[in-house]
Amino acid sequence: MAAVSLAVLLISPVFGMEHPLQELGFERSLNQWELRRIWQQQTKVAKPSPGNPQETAKRPVPQIRRISAVALLKTISGSMKTRRDRYVAIILSEAKRQRVDPNLVHAVIQAESAYRPNAKSPAGACGLMQLMPATARRFGVRDIWDPKQNIGGGVAYLRFLLDRFAGDIPLVLAAYNAGEGAVAKHGNKIPPYRETREYVSRVIAAMG
Repeated sequence: MAAVSLAVLLISPVFGMEHPLQELGFERSLNQWELRRIWQQQTKVAKPSPGNPQETAKRPVPQIRRISAVALLKTISGSMKTRRDRYVAIILSEAKRQRVDPNLVHAVIQAESAYRPNAKSPAGACGLMQLMPATARRFGVRDIWDPKQNIGGGVAYLRFLLDRFAGDIPLVLAAYNAGEGAVAKHGNKIPPYRETREYVSRVIAAMG
């Protein structure tokens, strides 16, 4: 399938068809209802038990296993669409090479930089995928401001996190935002940081 045709499928509604990435080995699409249900489970606090009114323990959260593909992207327009279109080919190429769903990459970039290649956060995260310099070095990025290298490094990090957290998309996103160490520290659950929870919610919202 031509890259342009596949890119159109990935960002357009597809009815009565298998997920276009199945030919690349992805198992199935995770629909928006499933994403939102699991996100709600991740953030729901258990009601206090009658014998312990101070109890605030989290409910057990079922993990998403062996899921690599996610929901189709929401339609965007205006200047963000113009910026996105410049990087569709690079994103598709890197996603195929590293076996990461391009829709997940697009949603992360949209949340991180709105497709602005010169974006820089107060903490020092740089470029389209807002890589920290240490993360860029970790994944072999020599020029953090080069869009292709930046996307390549970000996709490599997503691939690492997908493997580390067994394809659990909310945990992957939490780790991308707060670091895999923070997720591990909190028992492989989404850390109780407002910024991280809002980030996960925002990226999931961008995926359908």
